[in-house]
Amino acid sequence: MRKGFKTTLYHIALWLVSLTFFAPVFWIILSAFKTKNQILAIPPKWFFTPTFANFLDLYTRPNVVTYIRNSLLISASAVLIALVASFLAAYAFSRFHLKSTDLIMFFLLSIRMVPAAASVIPIFLMYATLGWKDTFPGMILFYAMFSIPFSVWILKGFVDGVSERFDETALINGGSQLHVLFSVVLPQVRPGLVAAFIFNLIFVWNEYMFNYIIGGRKTTMVPVALVTWMLNQGGVDWTFMASLTVLFMIPPILAVYFFQKYLLIGMTFGTVRGEV
Repeated sequence: MRKGFKTTLYHIALWLVSLTFFAPVFWIILSAFKTKNQILAIPPKWFFTPTFANFLDLYTRPNVVTYIRNSLLISASAVLIALVASFLAAYAFSRFHLKSTDLIMFFLLSIRMVPAAASVIPIFLMYATLGWKDTFPGMILFYAMFSIPFSVWILKGFVDGVSERFDETALINGGSQLHVLFSVVLPQVRPGLVAAFIFNLIFVWNEYMFNYIIGGRKTTMVPVALVTWMLNQGGVDWTFMASLTVLFMIPPILAVYFFQKYLLIGMTFGTVRGEV
């Protein structure tokens, strides 16, 4: 009886915490279907007639579709490139037992520990000198570089969980190293690939500062567009912000929903699996 009461209190606490964090998301979703006067109404209007005019207005504004397309193109391309490089690096770190592996892995992850504000100026100067500013290849390579360290850490844990006996058996039976890599090991670390893809996709999808500094009109993504267009006629255009934010949230929400089991595995870096 007492244990059941504690469990109930625990679940209630979890629901309260979840609802607290979801409240801003719920409010922005409601605002996307309100008029400007309804959004600014005091007290707030909880019951209203929904309108889709805000979403229709998005397509009348210049370049909104282009911003969404840029976000999809840059995010997906950068993360896919990072996954290919990270998988090869993770396999090398896992199979070739160098004494400096732990040190190299630490320095690799330390790239993500550097505050963005500390690296934005040298990166801007480098991109301006090389002529990569406001180019799709430049933006994709930059985000791929930032996605690689975390991906390597996730994938190495998964590759470590695949016994080297699989490699040895495939090589004895005449398989090449590429066959071992892509036909033996790769299918077994697929959950890690999906987890790394989702984690890094969310990071690139929401990134603002570097896209604003080293990007430009041709490579503008949705976060920069939100800030650029949020002011209209001397005030905040709440209907535009709410409707574009709702559209912007849909891809990562769908990705997390359909692949949530892989995210749970990825949070453990594959260590719960053990050797196969």
